[in-house]
Amino acid sequence: MLLRTAALAALAIASCLPAPAQSRDAPGERLALDDAFARVARAHPDLRLFGARTDALLAQRDAAALRPPLRAGFDVENALGTGDAGGFGGAEVTLTLAGVLERGGKLDARRALAQSRIDALAVQRETQRLDLLAETARRYLAVVAARAQRDIARTDIEQRQRAVAGARQRLQAGASPESVLLTAQAALARAELAGERAAQRESAARQHLAALWSERNPAFEAATADLLDLPEVADTAALASLLQGTPELAAFADERRIREARLQLARASTRADLDWQVGVRRLQADGDTALVAGLSLPLGGAARARPEIRAAEAELAALEIERESRDVALYSTLVEAHGRYRVARLEVERTRADVLPRLVRAEQAAERAWRAGAVSYLEWSQLQSETTAARRQQLDAALEAQSALIELQRLTGQPFVVADVAAEGNTP
Repeated sequence: MLLRTAALAALAIASCLPAPAQSRDAPGERLALDDAFARVARAHPDLRLFGARTDALLAQRDAAALRPPLRAGFDVENALGTGDAGGFGGAEVTLTLAGVLERGGKLDARRALAQSRIDALAVQRETQRLDLLAETARRYLAVVAARAQRDIARTDIEQRQRAVAGARQRLQAGASPESVLLTAQAALARAELAGERAAQRESAARQHLAALWSERNPAFEAATADLLDLPEVADTAALASLLQGTPELAAFADERRIREARLQLARASTRADLDWQVGVRRLQADGDTALVAGLSLPLGGAARARPEIRAAEAELAALEIERESRDVALYSTLVEAHGRYRVARLEVERTRADVLPRLVRAEQAAERAWRAGAVSYLEWSQLQSETTAARRQQLDAALEAQSALIELQRLTGQPFVVADVAAEGNTP
């Protein structure tokens, strides 16, 4: 199985250690995807926030473990009245100590509820971590994609420059009109514009990526990557079996423990707490002292607890339906992403194997024929445009496949990879 060990190894980089708000890149530094993951794990506030939440829940657990407080009392009777009760001469003073004796296991129920909330926080942290890693992978992919678009534009520019040089030679030789040169120059300008646009996109995508770790002026370069290197993925049934171990579904187990603890606490309320009081009273008339004590028990506790018990039972019963609904939603998302990946991967492979080689050979043949005067410039230019369009279409399909792959990895909890390779470039 491709499973939890690899996933946990990839997620282990996401520690919650504090980090400076900004980091500095050396000029031209190569940033790999794992490096981006590590930076996000150290610096992103959504992950660091869980430390404060844990401290708050630990404090709540300590508070839940406390027993009801004791109460000290001081009573004065038969004072400041009329007649013999005037002033404090006949006053009787009572000192008391009172408390509550909890019954029904309320203390244990409170402790279980507080602890279940702490346990659930760990799963929430893993879910948040996976979502952030997926977002990091998407933004990293955008940087690599913009660079690939720039590479395609550079190839197109080189083709158009050859066309301009050839058109100028033919114009000087009187073999073609000036309009051919002007058309070739316009096509070159459009190719240069596409390259500049891709460069701007790359700069914006790099800033968008660096914003995840609060860096404002990034100077790094994305590590070399081949977006066309698309791995084979397992079939839908195999991937669907991995969903049961994802944090999103694991959270339901923790939520079930929380709701069971609430139900236990509600049931404990059916047994009323016993209020007790004990003290010493001084009898002012003869200076004697006497012991006073009392017990009180509220009535009707079971009836008052029944609505809360029914609500807790209903919430617990609804949880299984919620989990089933989430399971269906996750499976639907997985099937859709898996389908998108397979279709896009097929398009990339067929374009690389069948379409582009033929277009490249046709474009080269058209260039030779045009230089020999056998075809018009428009035929060669059209083939140049079709070759560039095919490369861009192939890149779009590869980006669609990589996006679907990220989604599959997020759903299954497997490590995120954007096809890191040693060779750079996207042309076959």
